[in-house]
Amino acid sequence: MNIYQATINDLDSLVELFDLYRQFYKQASDLKGAREFLEERLMKKESIIFIAFDDGKAIGFTQLFPSFSSVSMQKSWVLNDLYVKEAARRKGVAEKLINQAIDFAGETSAKGILLETAADNVNAQKLYEKIGFKRDTSYYYFFTI
Repeated sequence: MNIYQATINDLDSLVELFDLYRQFYKQASDLKGAREFLEERLMKKESIIFIAFDDGKAIGFTQLFPSFSSVSMQKSWVLNDLYVKEAARRKGVAEKLINQAIDFAGETSAKGILLETAADNVNAQKLYEKIGFKRDTSYYYFFTI
């Protein structure tokens, strides 16, 4: 397995994975929209994407978005997207992608990585805790349009 930071040259592989990821979250397939979204992120350097290949085939990715803490005056990263193709699951791909993201956060002197997952996504929660993420019970998160 090979994991590295994706570039615009990986766009075709990323589009397929990203579209499958969105479908996992009950969104309609939209290859054109996925291409436009990812191309813009890569061209504007608005996110960092790590992609995993096995035997020359793209099998997973994770996407990080930059954030900042005013209180600590440090950069942090939001691990917004993580997806592994169904046939490649339970083989350590997600863990390796997350560890690549953690290494990157260290290389960029970030305070840390924030992620969120659905309350019923117990498997992901177990993986995150195994890797060392701590569940935040101190803050409430609010969202509006």
